[in-house]
Amino acid sequence: MPKVKEKNVPVTETLNTQVANFSVLYMKLHHYHWYVKGENFFTLHPKFEELYKEAALHLDTIAERMLSLGALPTATLKQQLQMSSIKEAAGDENAAGMIKTLAADFNIVCTELTDGISLAEDHDDQPTADLFIAIRTSLEKHKWMLEAYLAE
Repeated sequence: MPKVKEKNVPVTETLNTQVANFSVLYMKLHHYHWYVKGENFFTLHPKFEELYKEAALHLDTIAERMLSLGALPTATLKQQLQMSSIKEAAGDENAAGMIKTLAADFNIVCTELTDGISLAEDHDDQPTADLFIAIRTSLEKHKWMLEAYLAE
């Protein structure tokens, strides 16, 4: 594997934070999928499945981008929990709490992706900027939908 070029280190560090974020999101979404209860079960159970499948795709794409740059993505749960900007599921959330937490998590990740886009562009790494733009676009839509779901 090629060694990471010095100029790419800030970009690969940002990518690695997103590997950690999407690893935690993947497990959190699985948790919510398995444990959601109540009158909205038939709506939320498949929605959480859709979201964890998408999180898995983002995770793999980001990790492969790192590998193509010669960097090694974090690959242990311990490291991912330490590096992630979001927290794992608390375990006691009700359906509304799950939705609120996910909307907040998506907001955190979108903010970091926006910063990552600028960083990648500053380091002449348009492929990473494009990757982050695509992921942010999807998460912004999901965030809007989750917030609309909670609106009264």
